[in-house]
Amino acid sequence: MPEHIVSSFDEDLDELRTRIVEMGGVSEKMLADSTLALVKRDSALAQSVIAADARLDGLQRDIEELAVLTIARRQPMAVDLRELISVIRVAADLERIGDLAKNTSKRVVAISGETQPQKLVIGVQHMSDLVQAQLKDVLDAYVQRDDAQALDVWQRDDRIDALYTSIFRELLTYMMEDPRNITSCTHLLFLAKNIERIGDHTTNIAETVHYLATGVTLSVDRPKGDTSSFTKAPADPSS
Repeated sequence: MPEHIVSSFDEDLDELRTRIVEMGGVSEKMLADSTLALVKRDSALAQSVIAADARLDGLQRDIEELAVLTIARRQPMAVDLRELISVIRVAADLERIGDLAKNTSKRVVAISGETQPQKLVIGVQHMSDLVQAQLKDVLDAYVQRDDAQALDVWQRDDRIDALYTSIFRELLTYMMEDPRNITSCTHLLFLAKNIERIGDHTTNIAETVHYLATGVTLSVDRPKGDTSSFTKAPADPSS
């Protein structure tokens, strides 16, 4: 990327890129640790994820302030303006990813003393593994300005949605079979939804990378495979 006549502008852009990479690393760790806390029923690890969210919030504030100040001070155009707009968008999505990982960890703490269906915990873990891969790939795409890799992440989101729908249906079945499962399964349902929404934020970032790399906004709807809104509860076997 060519250097600007005003070297301080380049320094601002470099600082923003560094902060985004730092945010990405924090959000990746929060997602991974929140899932590990669920699998291991580790309340202490879940609490560390909750505490880490403050750092992510602070980074987002710093990025937004510097980006807005840079726009006002330098009045950039073309690719430079796109980069500053993209930085603000990506920081917002990473902050939301952190919020969702924090909320996941709060659920883990809430159900730490309860027994969850292991099959469904494994299903949530698998979904999180897929989302973690998407997050890593889209952050790499952002750093490298790789439009092809960003679009690949964008197109993979339907797999996350389909897996969430499957978990959603199984959780409904467990709750109908035994009312004692309702509390833990409800928490698992929200856990799974949080992870599915993190997948949505990775596709938001992918769309931003496409805009940054090409100057064009994606004009088609992303593929969606979540049909949970149309899923009916199974019939009560005791009726």
